[in-house]
Amino acid sequence: MLSLAAAQTTERLPPVRQLTRGPGFHWFGYYDKWQFDVLDRYVLGMQVRFEHRSPKPGDKIRLGMVDLKDQDRWVDLGESGAWNWQQGCMLQWLPGSGDEVIYNDRDGDTLISHILNVKTGKKRTLPGPVYCVSPDGKWAVHPDFGRLNDTRPGYGYPVADPYANELAPETTGIWRMNLATGKRDLILSYAQVAAHPYKIGSWAGSKHKINHLLYSPSGHRFIFLHRRRGGSNPEAGATRMFTCKPDGTDLYVTDPYGATSHFIWRDDRHIMAWARHPSHGNKFYLYEDKTENVQVMAPEGMPQNGHNTYLPKTGNRWVLNDTYPDKQRLQHPYVFDLQEGRRYPLGHFLSPAEFTGEWRCDTHPRSSRNGRLVCIDSPHNGGRQLYLIDISGIIA
Repeated sequence: MLSLAAAQTTERLPPVRQLTRGPGFHWFGYYDKWQFDVLDRYVLGMQVRFEHRSPKPGDKIRLGMVDLKDQDRWVDLGESGAWNWQQGCMLQWLPGSGDEVIYNDRDGDTLISHILNVKTGKKRTLPGPVYCVSPDGKWAVHPDFGRLNDTRPGYGYPVADPYANELAPETTGIWRMNLATGKRDLILSYAQVAAHPYKIGSWAGSKHKINHLLYSPSGHRFIFLHRRRGGSNPEAGATRMFTCKPDGTDLYVTDPYGATSHFIWRDDRHIMAWARHPSHGNKFYLYEDKTENVQVMAPEGMPQNGHNTYLPKTGNRWVLNDTYPDKQRLQHPYVFDLQEGRRYPLGHFLSPAEFTGEWRCDTHPRSSRNGRLVCIDSPHNGGRQLYLIDISGIIA
């Protein structure tokens, strides 16, 4: 059998291009937001001057975009004081717009967001932060980022949590904001979600948190993960995956078995997620929303948890995914052909030992709009930077 090093030298890997360099470190963050503009020319990113510690309230990052048609020139877009290592400041292209981005910031101890026109520099400020934006670009939802910072460092922002001593507060949870008017409403409280019936045991005595919100392709529903910390019933698991209508009504527990991780909508009815199910244990599954229909997905070809999306414009045939660092600290982004059942590696990127915990650097592979390019974050060359991988030769 070939050693890993020998096997890698015989692989036909796609070309990789480094997009950013020092001074400073660059990354984008999560895998479920548009990093590429509608013409696949500009690639969003964030720049920071330090690594390997938690952000403090006064720490700022620079925002920018890489011009793929002008020698990968960095175009500076401003700064943000509300960010974390896993998801940055939620910088993303505003759906329906070719030249506007949205991102989070802070005004003192208040979290806000901005919509910025990258061509004119015109900026509009909204009175609350965003997590994900509806496909029509009119609405955004977000969890309580202060509570997240307290319960899951790396995903919240360093602001005070006035409900830190409450297990399931009634006056905070998931908020929705109208991006035209700035009007904000609490659409689901922690208390409401915590009171929803449990299938495999109570979470009594647990502290509740909510994270990872994502609208369906049409925006008619959104997903969120309901998680807990503490409690005395480990058999009940630590995560439930919910879907609901945009106003927070019609709650449904799509995965009640306690271990949902990364997920993506395939279409308005189906969700691909890494989870634990009684049928096959920990695997990727395809769930049908508001039903108990679930089927295992590629248990041999995608046997590990990763950051999964469907490549656009391929009829949901191709899955873009990655792995966490293996025993050699290598991360392995790849594309998987569901039709042929074949996995194509995109590279093997070293994650040095100091990139662990809150300030780890997952590759979080993100596709261009045409599905032919992939951008990853990787620290393999002296600190986190952005890299572009051309997969057109694979999917062609």
